[in-house]
Amino acid sequence: MAGSKEIRTKIKSVENTSKITRAMQMVAASKMRKAQERMRAARPYAEKIRNVAAHLSHANPEYKHPFLVKRDQVGNIGLIVVTSDKGLCGGLNTNVLRMAIAEMKAWESEKHNVSVCAIGNKALGFMGRVGANVKSQITGLGDAPHMEKLIGPVKVLLDSYLAGEIDQIFVCYTRFINTMKQEPVVEKLLPLSDDLLVNTAQVSHAKDKVTATDVVKSMVQVGVAQGHWDYIYEPEAKEIIDDLMVRYVESLVFHAVAENMASEQSARMVAMKAASDNAKSVIGELKLVYNKARQAAITKEISEIVGGAAAV
Repeated sequence: MAGSKEIRTKIKSVENTSKITRAMQMVAASKMRKAQERMRAARPYAEKIRNVAAHLSHANPEYKHPFLVKRDQVGNIGLIVVTSDKGLCGGLNTNVLRMAIAEMKAWESEKHNVSVCAIGNKALGFMGRVGANVKSQITGLGDAPHMEKLIGPVKVLLDSYLAGEIDQIFVCYTRFINTMKQEPVVEKLLPLSDDLLVNTAQVSHAKDKVTATDVVKSMVQVGVAQGHWDYIYEPEAKEIIDDLMVRYVESLVFHAVAENMASEQSARMVAMKAASDNAKSVIGELKLVYNKARQAAITKEISEIVGGAAAV
């Protein structure tokens, strides 16, 4: 059994660690509320532009944007991986990176080359370790996503898609369900398909529980069944549709980053709370061991005194 001094040192160390985890838990809780507010504030714009793109996909314009054209053969694939810059958030990054690497292995088994856009320090470090082809990257996003920082790395993949170097683009991130649950997802960005071009006007208020497939079915039953959409473009269809499609993809990436940041703070708060609770249990066990060791030392001293007195 360890000595009393060593046990006291361990107890002091665990108590100091517990203070840090409690502080990190409170900071994460504060940041989580702000991240959730930003995520909810970004939803109206994302829903509106998603709605317009859904109508446009079923219109008959004189100009068809390359993002709307499905390619006959798929050779190269682009993957945008969204993670956090910092750790100590449970299995958040591990789960999303595990899903990303599983998808990459599946694509590579089908003879597809994968190019990666890494958003977040954890994604960049992991993709570098596994030897992935990282075409663009961004780290140090801070506590709030900024569109001007995301445009550059995303545009690298968009330009490759327009040039024909990439045939499909996917995004892998962690979707915020609630404080206790976050799930990693992989969504297809390009070419734009009905899985993403959904009519959000038909979505109920419980958006977190509605899947893309459910919304697509609702869109087909309500919107598309009523006839094709048509628009009058001013000044020209090409100029408007080009700008709209780029803004649409950028809004999807921005929303994915906002979802991931809200998930990160929630996961960190839960992880730090679990660490604080575990620290309390460890301190209780160490105090019990310390009391036993102290009692054993006292008993030993008494026995030595009694033995010495008897010998005299």
